[in-house]
Amino acid sequence: MYAPERQQEILRLARDGGRVDVVSLAEEFQVTAETIRRDLKALDRAGLLRRVHGGAIPAGRLDFEPDLAERETTAADEKDRIAKAALAELPDKGTMILDAGTTVARLAGALPLEATLTVVTHSLPIAARLADHPGMQLHLIGGRVRHRTRAAVDAWALRAYGEIRADVVFLAANGFSAEHGLTTPDLAEAAVKRAALAAARRVVLLADSAKHGQEHFARFGDLSEVDLLITDSGLSPEDATAIERGGTEVVRA
Repeated sequence: MYAPERQQEILRLARDGGRVDVVSLAEEFQVTAETIRRDLKALDRAGLLRRVHGGAIPAGRLDFEPDLAERETTAADEKDRIAKAALAELPDKGTMILDAGTTVARLAGALPLEATLTVVTHSLPIAARLADHPGMQLHLIGGRVRHRTRAAVDAWALRAYGEIRADVVFLAANGFSAEHGLTTPDLAEAAVKRAALAAARRVVLLADSAKHGQEHFARFGDLSEVDLLITDSGLSPEDATAIERGGTEVVRA
């Protein structure tokens, strides 16, 4: 099969299934993963597909959102390195907000037992991880719980974040870039993220490099509002320098 024929079939599969992944396509067409990545890159450049970590979605599907189980296994090593680097940003016996997100959840799981902190979160998985932590004073924000992310949203959550002021928020995003800012697929989730961002004196974004340049439906902030981006070494030095020119410090773990 020639490359244009294979790419046409990849496009059909993506439109039929809502997304395609590199591993499955390589098996389907009996080619290498690198060949599939070149195909996806060509389709992305043509505006027919939008590349995401591990695969692609049809162009225009800015509302696509993988479920929690899938996101927990995506870029696991990178997320672990990011979480470890984020430990250096913990406020000393201070207050912090933990946003709903799998990388932020890894930070919650890595908190040392001797840490003494006040933690606020609207994420049920994060709250469950910290409920038995001996040094944590845990505050769980309530509201309607989104099934896909297990995060509280809507008026209750927004009102609660409007009543607090934390030392730092560890923020999550589905996509980030200087051009499009911080984005996520769901409007209700974006509103809570915006409220959490506004409730802290310092903003630390935890996001793996595959999310750089990604754009989703709901925008909740500018990248310039982030004081520190902790990502992985997949973000090129050139991209890191460009982000830092906008006023955001970058750590590549």
